Amino acid sequence: MASVQPGRADRGDAVPTPAEARARYRRILRFAAWNLAVTWWFELALPRLGLTRITERTRSRRMQRFARRFHVLAVDLGGLMIKVGQFMSSRLDVLPPEITRELEGLQDEVPAVPFAAIKALAEAELGIPLSRAFTWVDETPVAAASLGQAHRARLDPVDALATGLDRVVLKVQRPGIDAIVEVDLAALRKVGGWLSHVRLVYSRVDAPALVEEFAATSLEEIDYLHEAASSVRFAEEFAGDDRVAVPEVVWERSTRRVLTLEDVTAIKITDAAGLAAAGIDPAEVAPVFAAVMFDQLFTNGFFHADPHPGNIFVTPVGRGADAADGLGVGVGAGAGAGVGSVDVGDGSAVGAAARGWKLTFIDFGMMGEVGARTRAGLRKMLIAAASRDGKGLVDAARDLGVLLPSAETTELERAMTQLFARFGGMGFAELREVDPREFREFAVQFGDVVRSLPFQLPENFLLIIRAMSLTSGVCSALDPAFNLWDSVEPYAQQLIREERGNVVQDLGKQALENVGIAWRLPKRLDALVTRVDEGSLAVTSPALERRVARVERSIGRVVSAVLFGALLVAGAIVRVDDTVFGTVLMIASVLPLLHALFAGRRGR
Repeated sequence: MASVQPGRADRGDAVPTPAEARARYRRILRFAAWNLAVTWWFELALPRLGLTRITERTRSRRMQRFARRFHVLAVDLGGLMIKVGQFMSSRLDVLPPEITRELEGLQDEVPAVPFAAIKALAEAELGIPLSRAFTWVDETPVAAASLGQAHRARLDPVDALATGLDRVVLKVQRPGIDAIVEVDLAALRKVGGWLSHVRLVYSRVDAPALVEEFAATSLEEIDYLHEAASSVRFAEEFAGDDRVAVPEVVWERSTRRVLTLEDVTAIKITDAAGLAAAGIDPAEVAPVFAAVMFDQLFTNGFFHADPHPGNIFVTPVGRGADAADGLGVGVGAGAGAGVGSVDVGDGSAVGAAARGWKLTFIDFGMMGEVGARTRAGLRKMLIAAASRDGKGLVDAARDLGVLLPSAETTELERAMTQLFARFGGMGFAELREVDPREFREFAVQFGDVVRSLPFQLPENFLLIIRAMSLTSGVCSALDPAFNLWDSVEPYAQQLIREERGNVVQDLGKQALENVGIAWRLPKRLDALVTRVDEGSLAVTSPALERRVARVERSIGRVVSAVLFGALLVAGAIVRVDDTVFGTVLMIASVLPLLHALFAGRRGR
């Protein structure tokens, strides 16, 4: 969640009327249609007319104009438009800086909902007045976001005694947000359908599938019971790991729209002044944060997909906590020594007391899950990147589904090898010193290779990319000289050691499976021979079945044609003696004629 902007008029304190919902839907579609048309004209039409220079000369200005207009749209509408803008602002790897810079502060501009509306919704959800559930609730929100906002509170003495907690954060959904999300998703699905017909888009990504992934994530975000369950699971994943803390859930004061959590407010991870006052070096925080995120993505498979600075605190412990007390920050309890984590040799395995702080994660509404197969591909990609192995990186991309199996990758492997040879191992600070002209020359060469290959974005990559992009941004904010390679390489070496152990286990499992197959094979062959002898073996061939179906339709059409001729001739003969009956027969011949002409076309 973001800090509150006072004095802003609220736009999310009521359920939209049908007229307002239609106006909202049409406004989103008009914005999308206009910008798609502009993009088509400049990026596709003009280059075909030989006017590529106009396209290139105006691109930066067009990007800035688009970002400014979307910024206005998102702030005015709120809802999921803020989420879309947040996602675009985090795509530093894909979108130009003209867009990301304009949208990076979007979340901080979300207006707060008046406390009266928040109080009414919370009391309706909890079934009792807030004065009975809490001894005190701060009417000024500590944070406001596009889907909800948070207020500090103190538990009723009975609940405080039962839970062992006193100070809590009351998180309440924005009134009417369900209906707003429904409208926004309908509009985004329509836009996704449009994009599915644009070759430049559908050849790279399944836009409707990405919209559905975004929809599923958004619907989970407005279900606070799901968020509470995710926080418990996250805490279990890091149980015994004193690098990470998670707030406890007050289940008795939580519903689908209201969530009460332990107040773990501490030093915002990118608050350099606050960290310095607590005696914490930001440069020491960056590698630990990176290692924790690596653990989530490459080891646990369950990860925080929204690790922006507002969702992560640095909580002083031991000696550092005393310094933090003077800043008025709270110290939260949570998951608490190395289980399931990788010792990357950067101090992340040092105990919290010796380190003097730990990382406290909040807001588990947007979580991602990496399947075993995808996780294996990500691990393979990380190892290849750390080893400067261009071919290995391309193979990992193919395993992940980013690169289609049919792709000819010789040129890409050569380009990746050149990339590693020139820029591999450089941190962001070093990259900024590289001559921009060298970057441009390499980008042109590398871009031509990439555009010629059938790349695509797998459905489950949306949150993974977001998490990694935000992780990189936070680490760079903590330490401008931070070199991601310093964290990646030792982590990859540990993964290599783990992979070697897994290979031995896999070989043992495969050997046992082969023995089992060999043991069962004679019986299965005997059963197969028996079914062949009895004539009970059924074999299906989709291609053969389609051909048979076409033959059957053709036969039906032939029969209809014969029947048409017979009825027509019979009618003509009978009509000489019986005009009415003969005419009826001739008219009836039209039915088999129509069948002969049009039947079977549906199956083609």
